[in-house]
Amino acid sequence: MKGQDFAARTAALDELLGVGRSFDMVGRSLRIGGKQAKLWVVNGYAEDQMLERMIAVWLKIKDLKEVKTAQDFVDGYVSACDASTETERMKAVTAVFSGKTLLIIDGIDGGIVMDAKHFPVRSVEEPDSSKVLRGSHDGFVENIMENAALLRRRIRDTELTLERLQISEESKTDIALCYLENKVDRLLLQELRTKLASIDVHSIAMSQESIAEAIAPKQWYNPFPKVRYTERPDVATASIMEGDILVMIDNSPAAMLLPVTIFRFAEEINDYYFPPLIGSYLQIVRLVVNFLTIFITPLWYLLMKSPDRLNEHLQFLRINEEYFVPLIVQLLLVEFIVDILKLASLNTPNALSNAFSMLGALILGDFAVQARWLVPEVLVYMAFVAVADYAQHSFELSYASKLSRMSLLILIFVADWIGFAIGVVGIVLLIATAKPLAGHGYLYPLIPFNGKDLKALLHRRPISRKNT
Repeated sequence: MKGQDFAARTAALDELLGVGRSFDMVGRSLRIGGKQAKLWVVNGYAEDQMLERMIAVWLKIKDLKEVKTAQDFVDGYVSACDASTETERMKAVTAVFSGKTLLIIDGIDGGIVMDAKHFPVRSVEEPDSSKVLRGSHDGFVENIMENAALLRRRIRDTELTLERLQISEESKTDIALCYLENKVDRLLLQELRTKLASIDVHSIAMSQESIAEAIAPKQWYNPFPKVRYTERPDVATASIMEGDILVMIDNSPAAMLLPVTIFRFAEEINDYYFPPLIGSYLQIVRLVVNFLTIFITPLWYLLMKSPDRLNEHLQFLRINEEYFVPLIVQLLLVEFIVDILKLASLNTPNALSNAFSMLGALILGDFAVQARWLVPEVLVYMAFVAVADYAQHSFELSYASKLSRMSLLILIFVADWIGFAIGVVGIVLLIATAKPLAGHGYLYPLIPFNGKDLKALLHRRPISRKNT
């Protein structure tokens, strides 16, 4: 943006910004102090009242004799809190696409970039997938600045750092690393910075998922999640205060929590809005339920393959009715039907959701049994599994459990007890060899062992001044 006359500068910027091609890009010509000037802003981003006030002041300027540089103009005539100068053309163009306002003046090198934007954004509401009985009922939104403000409201600490990065050649998406300077793991932070800087993608179309896939180790066969997500500011705050790193992505309400271990998925915000004893109990229940969702139907199916060998105390597990569809087909069929119902419910209007639930219950329940597609025992166990899946707040972990469960069923069908043993060993190996995006390891603090951290994860501690 140096060494060209005003007409060439404005023409180049008009071409890059798409003035005339895009209906929402505004290029406004002005005369400020007897000099030609031009302002660019995206119409949907503009804070009209602020811009109108500043333009009214600029139009009254009689001369700019005392203004030698763009910084002089910023110091004397720009009332926006966030204003700076920019000499690199592409950085200025990116700033406009990010919602800022660009002003250039004839005879003054560089441009003036002002933050006078107001993004269209939904209200701050509690996330549907993570509700609490007590506590705050707000949630992150798609605006990274709004999300940063929600964090600042809760952490009024001089050590809090919100480090801004920009990735992707085309979308130039803004992301923020949020952490406490005095608690963050420096090696983890540097590792994360290096991985983010090495991302080689043209577009971050799916926000946090695109970033996670770009920096995740190449383990497509391992279903266990490598990252945790949250849309709750209180969860993000608690994680940051414990030394974790929060990764916020613009245009997404879901923030990434790092580092990740399998034990961190046992934590849930409701545990901390109840007394320590109740919180510890809820964590234990969640761990037991997660274990049962993987093994309850495979173990039952394994016992039903040889019902004559059942101990007299386990006779209640037997199927007393005659059935024609093999048990393995029934179990896998219900697994697929539950997923079909979940997918269908996402596209069901709220006004029809109750009717849809009743219809699904009738089809899966009474009709299926009467048609002898399913035996009642299969419905009982699969109903427990379907309900228990919702006790896990991580959708990724619940689907990892589902895939593990279905693999166990198939292995048992092929090789009975040997297949079950192979499946259990395989699941343990998948968990042990899972590589998180960054951090010590997926089984930390068990491997490598850290007794203090393991106790803190498995036992809800009282909130005290020492460990707050």
